[in-house]
Parts: sequence; structure tokens; C-alpha cells
Amino acid sequence: MTGNNFIVDNSVYGSGHVLIIAELGTSHGGVRAKARELVDAAADCGADCVKFQIVYADEILHPNTGEVALPGGRVWLYDCFKKLELDTSFYGGIKDYAESRGLLFLASPFGIRSARELRSLKPRFLKIASPELNYTGLLGELASYGLPALLSTGVSRLADIEAALEIFPPSRACLLHCVTAYPAPERDYNLRLLPNLAAIFGCPVGVSDHSLDPELVPSLAAAMGAAVIEKHFCLSRNDPGLDDPIAQDPAGFRRMVRAVRQASSQSLGAVEALVKERGRDTVEAVLGDGIKRLAPSERANYRRTNRSIHALRDIAAGETLKTEDFAVLRTEKILRPGLDPSWEKKLIGRKTTRFIPAGEGIVAEDLLR
Repeated sequence: MTGNNFIVDNSVYGSGHVLIIAELGTSHGGVRAKARELVDAAADCGADCVKFQIVYADEILHPNTGEVALPGGRVWLYDCFKKLELDTSFYGGIKDYAESRGLLFLASPFGIRSARELRSLKPRFLKIASPELNYTGLLGELASYGLPALLSTGVSRLADIEAALEIFPPSRACLLHCVTAYPAPERDYNLRLLPNLAAIFGCPVGVSDHSLDPELVPSLAAAMGAAVIEKHFCLSRNDPGLDDPIAQDPAGFRRMVRAVRQASSQSLGAVEALVKERGRDTVEAVLGDGIKRLAPSERANYRRTNRSIHALRDIAAGETLKTEDFAVLRTEKILRPGLDPSWEKKLIGRKTTRFIPAGEGIVAEDLLR
């Protein structure tokens, strides 16, 4: 990367040419026709890129995670993810279609299997979602591909970002500031953090925005030097996709694209324009003080949305742990968080001191010292 520019192949994205990503996620519901319709709508709205998620439930959650609160209500997320597991050919076909529309194709893997399937599609760059920022095994796998990547930094502290960049080379990374809440309050975004992150880590920066307003956070992010802006996209907020209730419909996304393009060309002038339109108190609240901290709306998610080590089965006291006994998973609200993912290989061969129920995090007290 050069300065705050993010380079994909020979295309350079920066404050004067922001890469705008329509996060389609799993809104297609596994239906090819719906996926193509989403791609068409995103292209027509001015997106540069469409992003998907390659989902295998067992790479993300334990079945005992239980219900999870999402924008559309409480759901058994493991079961939802199982229904969204698709053959690689689905993503290969939609990648070809997106590229035929002049769009970049991007996807988030959530484990080693999905990462390797994504690699087989020959993507031009990668996306690491916020909960996987501390998943050391996945970061190492993705770093080995030699591709540039977007690293979302929601529900993280500076030390978490630093640890991730010790594995994934900063020279190929773009940090996406994010607030892991659905929806995320605009006043939690603290966008003065963007130039500070760029200065601290020597990486280009951007924003992955979960707020409901189509213009406020994206345009201020562009004014603060964002090279990349990602926002959820849907055909209608009444659609059944997991993230559709907080996504932008075509009219909102088109407004966002127009606001970002204008702000990236005007920079500080765009800030003053928003001050006149929205009021100085609102704009200053969104810009914040530039100090990296967990946002109020995401604090409760720390160490729960992030990854830790969980038992895959009931493990009795005195057992010797094997690779197939545990996995690096998201904890969510019911289960106990476990050891940091960096312990993954260190656990093999360790004896347990007590019973560990299936799904619970494996903690230091569970292991014979």
C-alpha cells in the first residue's frame, strides 16, 4: 500500500477514489436469481464491489450457542447458518456474473475450509470480518495467499489490531473501522480515529458501516480519508435476509454513493456542509475524539462476538485433549468464552482437570498445569 491507498491488482483506491462495497452477505438466501438481482441493483446504484459470506455453521458457532438477537429478531443462528451452506459453484457463478457487470467480487471466509474454497475462486482480494480479527489460525492461512485484504476492526482494542497485523502483513492490509452493533448508533463511530489508525499502523483505512443513516457516517468517513466504505445492501428492508432490516435499499444506497463521491472530492468542505445540514453537535458527536476504544453499543460483545476456544463435545475430567475435541468459535451470549485462539495448537495433549460441557469455552482452570 502507498500512504492511505488500497491497491487491488492495478486499481488504486484512496480518499479521492473511494472503493464502495455493497455488502450482500447472505441476503440472497441461497437463490441464484436473487443473488443476480442484488448484484444488478448494486451495480445500478454505483457500487464498485459486491461482497458475500461463505458460510459453514460449524466454522462459526457451536449448536449450543442458542438464540442470538439479530436485526430481524431472535433466531437460532446455527440453524440459520446451516441453511445457508452452499456449494462453491454458487459463489463461482455469482463471481463471474458480478465481474460481467464490472464489479469486484469479495467474500468473507469464516474458517479454513471456507478460506480454501474462496481461494479456489481466484479472488482479487479478501475480507476478514470483525469477529475473526483475533482468529490467528485463519489470519495465518489467509496471509499465505499473498492477496490484499480488508480487516474489519469492530469490537476490538488497539492491541487486538496490532496482534492481527503481526500475522497479516500491514503492507497488504486495509483496516476497516467498524462498530459491532446492529444497527450501530451514528454517534458511536468516532471517525477522527481513521487518520490515527492510518498513522499508527501505516495502513490505509476505511469504514464498515452498520448505521441506518445512508449518508452521515459514510460521507464523514470519506472526508476523514477513508479509502474504502462498506455498507449492507438489500432490495427491501422487509426482505428475510439476516441483515436486511439494517441494510440500505437501492434508494438509500444510491444516496450514499452520491454523498461519498461528493465528500471525497471536497473533504473538509463536506464536513462544513454537513454541519449546516445536520448541526454541529451531531457532526462532532459522529467525528468523536479519535481515541480507539470499544464503542458503548459494542462493549457487551467483546470476547463474545470475537473468537475463542470451545469444546466440541462433553469432555470428562482427566481426558487428554485432541484436535477434534475443540474449535475456535464465536461465543455469543449464553456460553462461556474460552482461551484466546492463539492457544489452539498448545491445547493438544493437555489433560483436563474437570468436566467441560459441549459448547463451553475451555479456560485455563480446565487444564492441568
